[in-house]
Amino acid sequence: MKVVLDPVHGYIELDEIVQELLAIPQMQRLRRVRQLGFSNLVYPGANHTRFEHSLGTMHLASMLMKNLDSIDEDKKMEIRAASLLHDVGHGPFSHVTENVIYKYTRRRHDEIKEIVGKEEIKEVLKKYGISPGDIAKHVEGETSLGQILSSEIDVDRMDYLVRDAHYTGVAFGVVDYNRLINQMHFHEDRLVIDYGGLKAAESLLVSRFWMNTSVYYHHVTRISEAMCSKAVQHMIENGELDPFRLRQMDDIDLVAAMRNAKGYGGELARRLDTRKLYKRALYIGLEEAGKGVLKHRDKIERAEKEIAELAGVDQQCVLVDIPKTPEMLEMKAMIKTDRKLIPLNEASHFVSILQEAHMDNWRMGVYCPKEHCEAVEKAAKEYFNVKKVTKQFKLSDLEETKVQE
Repeated sequence: MKVVLDPVHGYIELDEIVQELLAIPQMQRLRRVRQLGFSNLVYPGANHTRFEHSLGTMHLASMLMKNLDSIDEDKKMEIRAASLLHDVGHGPFSHVTENVIYKYTRRRHDEIKEIVGKEEIKEVLKKYGISPGDIAKHVEGETSLGQILSSEIDVDRMDYLVRDAHYTGVAFGVVDYNRLINQMHFHEDRLVIDYGGLKAAESLLVSRFWMNTSVYYHHVTRISEAMCSKAVQHMIENGELDPFRLRQMDDIDLVAAMRNAKGYGGELARRLDTRKLYKRALYIGLEEAGKGVLKHRDKIERAEKEIAELAGVDQQCVLVDIPKTPEMLEMKAMIKTDRKLIPLNEASHFVSILQEAHMDNWRMGVYCPKEHCEAVEKAAKEYFNVKKVTKQFKLSDLEETKVQE
């Protein structure tokens, strides 16, 4: 048994199978894949990696399983391995490239059956009597025990919320995960939280709400991610990048490829390198945009082309960013009272109002070079039929003033 010192959880124990899995190239690659993509353009300390997060998730899974006497030791080892490997399918810059990779390969980051079936990982798992197929099912949440890693409230969420808060320095990542873990157990094959863990569950949702506002959906993050994604897509279309190879690359590989790219991809790479980002020509909430704007999510390139034509600028000068409507899956976590199981949003009135507040975080953006902002704004408003609404003060507006543009 070895230990490593983690800045978030303290000392983390590494048993033999964990040590052997950490040594394989697929896991070592995660040392060079940033957890938060381009968020370090806003928060300079946000340079932590998927490798650290994987260790932290394994650590929390081990803590939780210590309280679950119904799980035999072989299965606990299986879940430790799955929790360590759960992010091995992430491409460079984590979620930044996920949609592009999915578009061309039809693989999400949690679909790791092919990866864990490769010789290096397969040999380690087989040595300990573990099926690579079972690991993949756990990671995708297809098994009862897989709920530890992938469910409404799981150890993956617990680690990334406290870890991301630590490295960004924001003050909203206070999650009482020790209390939460001690109040979690299986009831009829369902991972549930005892009523005594209700307040700890609330703290997790509050943390998620504020982290969405100040970190995950910060406009600079959204702009830089949109620029990177567009550059990668352009390189794939131009034959400069293989999407299947992309999934195996790390951040360094992709940055090098982008810097060597020709035309539009290379131009966006240079802008990202020097932080000469596109600006917000339009940046509005759902109330102003109207729910009809969501129909454009699968027609982004068409929207970019038509807005550019209306504005009289090159299509490559316009990026449209329409996120899906936010949802807090954590609200569906089950709370066990003396008499029955009830969803978290029914057990807590405070949680029930967070969904509406969560919608206030949603923003659609149209981005372009600074010199074209006025023309693109006018064109985008016309294209999306943006309606004028009376401006109301919201918590998300308050938070947005605290961080740099």
